[in-house]
Amino acid sequence: MTTSVDGRATRWAQHNAERRRELVEATLRAIRKHGHGIGMDDLAADAGTSKTVFYRHFGDRTGLYTAVVESVQEFILGNVTGPLAAELPPARLVTELADAYLAVVEADGEIYRFVANRPGDSPDPVLGITNRIGDEVSAAFRRWLVAEGLDPEPANIWGHGAVGFIWAVADRWILTDLRRPRADVVAYVHQFFAPAFAGQQTTRTTLPTKES
Repeated sequence: MTTSVDGRATRWAQHNAERRRELVEATLRAIRKHGHGIGMDDLAADAGTSKTVFYRHFGDRTGLYTAVVESVQEFILGNVTGPLAAELPPARLVTELADAYLAVVEADGEIYRFVANRPGDSPDPVLGITNRIGDEVSAAFRRWLVAEGLDPEPANIWGHGAVGFIWAVADRWILTDLRRPRADVVAYVHQFFAPAFAGQQTTRTTLPTKES
């Protein structure tokens, strides 16, 4: 009897998870179609269901918002995995990370605006993902610094700072309605960071060693 009850509970949980996923995907489609300011009535109508169904699965609009953010964050992480896994030099890593993230923003501006306009006192969606990516960028910077014979201590600050810089650039780019081409924005990011990392290598070759 217990096994049967547990099996039904597992199937019900799987059904609920699948239904939540379907509703999140329907929400993303509706936002792309109608814009980030879409209301729950229009959202439910576009999904071919009712607000009651959404509230049953997510509790309220904040619950739905949180589920959408989680989906978007996984999508972003999937798109920036390439640069993070490629063991690139720091300047190129920052440049390619910026390009990958801005490409997501460019392709899905309304989704980005929806996520950026969080309701009420819901958690800041930026903190979780920037911390995760910042940790990975910091680790990459640390490996580069060690390989170059440089002090690895700045890696954490540089890594999280670079990710925060890219996110701030994306926010500003959205506010200007993507007026400047993405390639230009990425080039400016590279122009800012490349000399800084090149300067670290110059410092290594010009500073006196302890033996001297």
